[in-house]
Amino acid sequence: MKKQKYILENCNSFELAHIFECGQCFRWNKQIDGSYTGVIKQGVINVKKQNQKIIFTGMCEDNLKDIVTDYFDLNRDYEKIKMQLSKVDENVNLSIKYGNGIRILNQDLWETIISFIISANNNIPRIKGIIERLSKNFGKEIIWNNEKYYTFPTPEELKNVTIQEYRKLGLGFRDVRLYETTHVVLDKKIDLENLQKEKDTILVREELLKLSGVGPKVADCILLFSTLKRFEVFPIDVWVRRVINDLYIKNPDETKVNKKQIEKIAQEKFGNLAGLAQQYLFYWRREEGA
Repeated sequence: MKKQKYILENCNSFELAHIFECGQCFRWNKQIDGSYTGVIKQGVINVKKQNQKIIFTGMCEDNLKDIVTDYFDLNRDYEKIKMQLSKVDENVNLSIKYGNGIRILNQDLWETIISFIISANNNIPRIKGIIERLSKNFGKEIIWNNEKYYTFPTPEELKNVTIQEYRKLGLGFRDVRLYETTHVVLDKKIDLENLQKEKDTILVREELLKLSGVGPKVADCILLFSTLKRFEVFPIDVWVRRVINDLYIKNPDETKVNKKQIEKIAQEKFGNLAGLAQQYLFYWRREEGA
């Protein structure tokens, strides 16, 4: 574990608030200077933007440049993607301008599964608090700049944790789900490594849906926001239902708009970039409606 620094010059499509406040991650916290600090795998990283420079500093085991290149999806041409999506219609073009700095993170699959199980019927401050307590109690401690940080616990580190211990962390009804999912993964009833290798998104989704606490929306979030990286999926929550109804379906009662209607529109309009379109539309409508 060593202190490292990496500066990325002239980076397009990289705005800190757009990336960290668009609902895809829960372990990044805004600092007084406007930068964000988060825990990635076994390290702690701070990200700061100065003009067109992105400055990464942190305490990591592996090479910092390699870590952030993978995690922030830096080898993907988001300018090209935005150009393609902006041609769909003027509303999508407007949403892209609003969230032009969004990048979809390559988050650890296990961490993403547990984080989005915790996210069900929950709000972001509470989700972040539960994940932090889970990491503090069962992850590894890292000291950086005289502050304590904690890695996200592996399935092995959660092996002997009881439902009662989860309950004490404030998980509520999710305590049983975390316990069951951890043991399904530990027992290799669902092999996360094999999921990473599987090309068929439908098969991967079916496997994810076998996990306790993983319904269709959580499965789609895992598919999009983890290292599975399936851009064709279109997670649907209240904001996404609202924006798709307002723009395209126009049902006076948005609660009557069903998932199949939304998915059909997403597939027809956005194709294999549906997940990215969802993020631009979600961020735009949530921020505008906040």
